[in-house]
Amino acid sequence: MTTPKKYREDFTLFLEAGYIAVNQADEDSANKLFAAAEQLEPQNALPKLGRGYLHLHKLELKQACKAFEDILDQEPNNHMAKAFLGIALSMQPSTVDKGEKILKETHKSKEFGINSLSETAIDFVERFIKKTPGPAGKSNKRP
Repeated sequence: MTTPKKYREDFTLFLEAGYIAVNQADEDSANKLFAAAEQLEPQNALPKLGRGYLHLHKLELKQACKAFEDILDQEPNNHMAKAFLGIALSMQPSTVDKGEKILKETHKSKEFGINSLSETAIDFVERFIKKTPGPAGKSNKRP
């Protein structure tokens, strides 16, 4: 069965709406929207990235890592999947260093959004996961 052209043009809308649904914690809608986008462009990695982002949002870190690793197996230069993988790994005690290393690699990306995301994630890892002092020497530990 072929998809009518008018629906193929809505791929981006389904995808964007899926990410909005994730940010609104609407898992059911996010899954349906990513599934619709995947039906329109089965070869595109973005719906899979969205599902990984949903797992990350729910702190299902092993599932998130699996989703991002699957994308990277197909698209080794997918910097967004790599940055999200770095975030997911850095939030697990046994893989913090591996995640931070990946984030430092993606921080060198020429894509501003990826660069900014990685920088923010590295700062988060240093300040809240590794518990090193924040800006101006202020500690993040509560009194």
